[in-house]
Amino acid sequence: MQKISIEKVVINMGVGSDADKMKRGEQIMKLITGRKVIKTHGKKRIPDWGVRPGVQLGLKITLRGNKAMEFLKEAFKAKDNKIKAKSFDKEGNFGFGVREHIELPGIKYDPKLGILGFDVLVTLKKIGYRVKVRKIKRKKIGKNQRVTKEEAINFVKEIGVELQ
Repeated sequence: MQKISIEKVVINMGVGSDADKMKRGEQIMKLITGRKVIKTHGKKRIPDWGVRPGVQLGLKITLRGNKAMEFLKEAFKAKDNKIKAKSFDKEGNFGFGVREHIELPGIKYDPKLGILGFDVLVTLKKIGYRVKVRKIKRKKIGKNQRVTKEEAINFVKEIGVELQ
């Protein structure tokens, strides 16, 4: 029951309200994952940044299972298999950014698309986490079933990633 696994990997790209950059970002996200892209919208009004409710601001893709693990290993290769300890939160989740999508292995530069970066956010879980999110007889999970920061760091080290 203490085995840690990946619940999901979310790839997020903030491109702003520019329609051309949004289309290029969609093509890049499809290229690196092979999945359908979801557009994210603004929820609050921030006049200084030009953000209004309903304006498309970014893109995201959620990966689960084996596809998530494969993508995560490739993303770590782009970061030279290193991650900072401050990238982990107290619940054991972690995230990091890739400055240029062409840093991923097997991705080549295309002048039509340009270069864009993205964020990778990883959510970890232990067996039995489903009790917290199921529809019928939902319960709180105990302290021992939550992933701690130290357990998440050990999980990442097992994959072959070093801490900075």
